[in-house]
Amino acid sequence: MSTAVLLMAHGTPSSMDEMPEYLTRVRGGRPPSDELIGEMRRNYGAIGGRSPLTDITLQQRNALRDFLGGGVKVMVGMRNWHPLIGDVLGALAGSDVTRVVGIPLAPQFSTLSVKKYVEAAMSAMPPGIGFECVTSYHDHPLLLQAFAERIWEAGMPSAGEAVVFTAHALPERVIAEGNPSYLEQVRATARGVADRAGIATFDLAFQSAGRTREPWTGPGLGDVIRNRAASGVRRLMVAPIGFVCDHTEILYDIDVQAKGLAAECGVELRRPATLNTSPTFIALLSELSKRVVATALNRQPFSCPIPLT
Repeated sequence: MSTAVLLMAHGTPSSMDEMPEYLTRVRGGRPPSDELIGEMRRNYGAIGGRSPLTDITLQQRNALRDFLGGGVKVMVGMRNWHPLIGDVLGALAGSDVTRVVGIPLAPQFSTLSVKKYVEAAMSAMPPGIGFECVTSYHDHPLLLQAFAERIWEAGMPSAGEAVVFTAHALPERVIAEGNPSYLEQVRATARGVADRAGIATFDLAFQSAGRTREPWTGPGLGDVIRNRAASGVRRLMVAPIGFVCDHTEILYDIDVQAKGLAAECGVELRRPATLNTSPTFIALLSELSKRVVATALNRQPFSCPIPLT
């Protein structure tokens, strides 16, 4: 009998040709328009033709496996692209694995990300295998430390340089329908990182809003850039604290789109490196794995503390 760790993430196509099928999955089976396909292909083209999300997640898996010891099975499952969560878990049937610990690669709980990862895992779990999951680690000391270290590595903000922490925007409807904890957790992460890094003042912005007409959480990163520029700020550090690896929301939305807007406003924009395989972040994943296993040993049946209705 053994325990396996499942790292869960969004997923990304490995080539431009896969974009239509990928977007159809992301949209819950609704085919994307030609305009959306073209836009996403242009965005991916601006960062080299593909997102490194899957590659980096596999590197995180390897680093965690080394940290835990070679005898621990660590897997990667994606919700929207290969390796799919269902396929990865289905392959465990008939193995000696009796428990899976799920860790979403998103620090703050959201019904549009974490809950969907967990639902996908629970629906695909082979009979006889228990499932325990982490739902949020937004204020874990090791997460705050890992983000602070990236800021220190980039160089602390200079006099007159403003700091903006960012997280993924959500539709305001989703917040109103029962996900208010997301905003609270994002604010707690930002405050915790600022305190740990020694940053006295900062802005919080939301980025990468979906292409829908409904309102999304704000202020948007673009609005903060414009407002800061109008107030006389000429240097800006944008530190994403809602993401744990490089992908399009980092490499395009910040490094291309936001940086281009900042330049138009006369502002120099820089950002710390993303966590990726930060040793402190890998130590956090190890701590989460061990904590969940230790807790699970003291209770039956195996469960996940997320209301899935």
